Order: sequence, then C-alpha cells, then structure tokens
Amino acid sequence: MNESSSAAPIEPPAAVSFREAFRFWLKLGFISFGGPAGQIAIMHQELVERRRWISERRFLHALNYCMVLPGPEAQQLATYIGWLMHRTWGGIVAGGLFVLPSLFILIALTWIYLVWGDVPAIAGMLYGIKPAVTAIVVVAALRIGSRALKNGVLWGIAAAAFIALFALKLPFPLIVIGAGIIGYIGGQVAPKLFATGGGHGADGKSYGAAVIDDETPTPQHALFTWKRFAMVLAIGLLLWGGVMALLVTIYGWQGPLSQMGWFFTKAALLTFGGAYAVLPYVYQAAVEQYQWVTPLQMIDGLALGETTPGPLIMVVAFVGFVGGWTTQFLGADNLFLAGTLAAAVVTYFTFLPSFIFILLGGPLVETTHGDLKFTAPLTGITAAVVGVILNLAVFFAYHVLWPEGLKGPFDWPSLVIGLGAFVALWLYKIGIMPVIGASALLGAAWALLT
Repeated sequence: MNESSSAAPIEPPAAVSFREAFRFWLKLGFISFGGPAGQIAIMHQELVERRRWISERRFLHALNYCMVLPGPEAQQLATYIGWLMHRTWGGIVAGGLFVLPSLFILIALTWIYLVWGDVPAIAGMLYGIKPAVTAIVVVAALRIGSRALKNGVLWGIAAAAFIALFALKLPFPLIVIGAGIIGYIGGQVAPKLFATGGGHGADGKSYGAAVIDDETPTPQHALFTWKRFAMVLAIGLLLWGGVMALLVTIYGWQGPLSQMGWFFTKAALLTFGGAYAVLPYVYQAAVEQYQWVTPLQMIDGLALGETTPGPLIMVVAFVGFVGGWTTQFLGADNLFLAGTLAAAVVTYFTFLPSFIFILLGGPLVETTHGDLKFTAPLTGITAAVVGVILNLAVFFAYHVLWPEGLKGPFDWPSLVIGLGAFVALWLYKIGIMPVIGASALLGAAWALLT
C-alpha cells in the first residue's frame, strides 16, 4: 500500500541475507505469471513497495537498462537486482530461479501434450488464467504509468508508442531508439521534464527508506573496472564456446542439439522488445527450416508458454522438447530424455547472453544513476514502455474476449473473470498468486458446467 511521505518509514529494513533473497527468488520463479509486464509488476510490488529492498528510482534505472538489451527484460531485471545485492552469485541465483521452475513445468506439460495429444485436465484452468493474466498486465500499465508519466510530454511519448505499435505496427527496437533520442534531446532542451524518474516523494508518495536507496553508495563489487569487464567477457565466451564445442564433438555440427544451440544463440541476440518480437523468427526456423515442430504444435506451445510462470520466451523450451522428441537423436526408446536434454540446451543458449549482458554492463549502469545525460534517454524509454504494456494488454484482451476473432462470439465468462481479477488486484491489493489460483478454479468450474 502507498503511504504519504510523512508516514513512510525513515529507517531502511535490515540487510537482506543471501538465504532470504534465495527464498524470494525461488518463490518468484513459481508466481511470475503475466509476461514481462506482470513479472515487473510483481517485482515492483514485492521489492519496492512491500520489502523495500531497493528504491523505486534505482529499480526503474535498472529496468530502463534491461529494456534496451536483447532478451527477457524481467529476467534480466531480477538478475541485475540479485547481482547488486549479493554479487555475481546473487545475480546467477536470481536469474536462474526466474527460469528453472518454468523449464521444469514446461517439460512436464509438453510431455503430457505429446503423449496424450492434449491436456484436458488443465484446459479449464488455462481458460480461467488467461483473463487473469490480462488483468495483471492492465494493472502493471496503471501502476508504472502513474509513477513514470509525470508530465504531458511523457504522456505524449507513451501515447505515441502505443499508436506506433497498435496502429502502425512499427518494430519495438525502433520505438525504443526513438524514445531514447527524444529523451536525450529533451534532457538538453528541457531537463526538468526528463529529470523525473520516480524516487521518494517524487509524486507525493513514498514507500520509505530502502536497503538500496537513492543515495546508497554503489557497492564495491558493482564498481566498473576494465579488469573485471575483461574477466566476465572471457568467462561468458568460454561458457558459450565450451558447451557449443562439446555438442559439436558429440553430435556433429548438423546434429539437432548443435543446430539448436547455434540457432537459439542468434535468436537470443535478436530478442529486442520481448518474446513477441522474436517469435516470428523462431516460428520460421523451427517450423519451416528445421521442422522441429508443426505449425499447430507451435501455436499450442505458445498457449502453454503464456499460462506458465516465467518469461514467455520460455516457449523455446517447448520447441526444444518437441524437436528432441521428434528427431529421436537418442533412439526411439529415449524420447523423454532426448526432449528434456534438448529443452535444457535451448534454455541455456537462450538465457546465457542475458547473464553476460547484466554482469558486463551493470557496473557501467551503476555509475550513471545520477547523470541526466544517461537518465533522460531512459526516462523517455520508460514512458514508451507504458504504451508498450498497454498495447500488450489490448492484444491479450482481444484474444481472450474474442477467441475466434471479431466475427466470432464474445466470451462473457472471460470478461467476468478478468474484471474480477482486476478488482481484486487493483482495488483490494490481493496478491497475484491467489488471484491466479482463484481464476484457474473458476475457469475449471465453468468448463465442467458447460
């Protein structure tokens, strides 16, 4: 809950132990529904508002950096905050636990999907979760927008980003670059308009002093040195090249795992703007070029990816599992093992660049959180992100409420579940996991009744 500045706690919470942080990151891995918008909303609610582990300004500064990187920004944000709090292993644990629960869940669901052809037992639950996910994204847009859009110029950037995506279908990287340029120019011409970045009392509200507060000095391990930069880069390249060489040695360059490792490395470096921006590229390769999955399987995999915790790009684990299963590279008697190994390989090569980017660039970002030349472009990007999230909410709502298209029937039960989820989240501040659970039960009950 928001508190007035005068009532906000003055003293920060006690220092966070590695064990306490580990428990939170593990929990987050299981409740991170709603795509990047929903996941960022969960982290903001838990880390900024409730636990006060990091101030809003530092949180948004890190988020802005993650938004301009290729890869899943919510997972990168978790990695960044974990690294800032508990060094390299803190980042690895935070980012890894953000992904691993989703990987295990998708392996299980994909196995059920391939063995039985469908998942009727959870079909009703998935039906109920989809409108709840839409509500989570809407709430995220409202929360971030209310804090990031402090003046008419920033509102205009958000509106322009929404129109650019929704109506003009412009690519996300172009929107991010444009917003950053506007922010940079605005920071020179009208610095007061682009100096707003959240923080205590920025909008008359505060959550109180944080463990990592606005004025908290950058910890020693987060200071930039060329020696550390070179070491992280060398280790990152070794982790990529070593595993890639091992796969080529065992299976050959044309082997399914080698090709998956190479392709999903390229896909990871092209994932600007989230999973939806890169999914056409993955679809083209996985369905048409390599034939790891069929078009129908790809659509079903996306549905599973949307309704499991973790980044939506985890749909690549589904592609890997099905590809390993269908190619039978371990023989007809080891289909589950082949699928599991392929899903793990795909996940490794998809997320390894994200860890490298955060551990390489984090120290540079930490030196700039008071520099308007750097923060003004990121303020512009934050405003654009609000429009991007709103566009995502409209996309979800369209597909949930008109599952057969505008010419098909309107899905009234989904509207009721979605509105109920919105009221619970926005007005009554109920946690996301209870809302997801209740929505799943309502969906299952409706499916049984009809």
